[in-house]
Amino acid sequence: MLEMGGQGGIYFRRDIMLWIWLTLLYGVIKGTREIIKKKSMEKNTILEVLFVYTLLSFLMVTPGVTKAGGVDAPTMLLIAVKSFVIFVAWIFSFKAIKKMPISLYGLLDLSRVIFSTLMGVIFLREKMTFWQTVGLVLVCAGLLLYRYQTGERRVRRRNGANTVQQSNEPAERVGFKIVCFALLSCLLNGVSGTMDKVLMLKISSTQLQFWYMLFLVLFYLAYILITRTKIRLWSALKNYWIWILSLIFVIGDKALFLANQSPDSKVTIMTLLKQAGCIVTILAGKFIFKEKNIGYKLFCAGVIITGIVLSVAMK
Repeated sequence: MLEMGGQGGIYFRRDIMLWIWLTLLYGVIKGTREIIKKKSMEKNTILEVLFVYTLLSFLMVTPGVTKAGGVDAPTMLLIAVKSFVIFVAWIFSFKAIKKMPISLYGLLDLSRVIFSTLMGVIFLREKMTFWQTVGLVLVCAGLLLYRYQTGERRVRRRNGANTVQQSNEPAERVGFKIVCFALLSCLLNGVSGTMDKVLMLKISSTQLQFWYMLFLVLFYLAYILITRTKIRLWSALKNYWIWILSLIFVIGDKALFLANQSPDSKVTIMTLLKQAGCIVTILAGKFIFKEKNIGYKLFCAGVIITGIVLSVAMK
């Protein structure tokens, strides 16, 4: 890549390491996954999708069982805790996705940048460079610009007449509880991302993926039995969106675990890279779910992408 500046100048990094590409791949898959989650819940309940999607994902990773042994008890406990964190996060996430526009969820999901970065700095002792800090500020600014959009003009039809109204609020009206669900999901995903980095110092990606998925299946099965929730298993198995969701989940998590396995990878940078998925959800909001205000959301996403590029390419 090209260099910029002279003495004391700014340089683009010459090498884009594999873990960066893997994390970007995960980000795109994550954005695609949110779209498919919303589509899958058009035919089945949240818990039906969650259980069958998790079960199918686990079955897809069972060929790795021969390489999944050799995990000591403390590490196994840590994997179980990670799985429980994701178990709760997914319940919040699916409830939020079902009730709010997918493009809005994609932007709220960016709040995990703050949570994950703080955890990386505090618990993993990672240090942020000047440009990584600038990138983080821009990523957060992209979210805030959307939330505090001013002077938006909305046209409402009342009694057959158009009424133009000035508003400082986004067009989408979403309940406070649903927004809290989305933010809690982001917080818990931030915790999980930090745990991934710790776990990948001790075990392989195959070991983590197998046991993590097994614990998830057990947690959802226990929840179904305890709450006596009726699951239409055959209906969920006929929902092809759940099969697609399971496949890309396995691929995305494999890419993420391999990225975490790299000694050069940092949670702070990886968190920023993952946000590339917001472009996918915003475009899906426009072309699949026919949502509004997409132009402004793309502008906010552009600010976010600029932050990602600066944090990775500059030093």
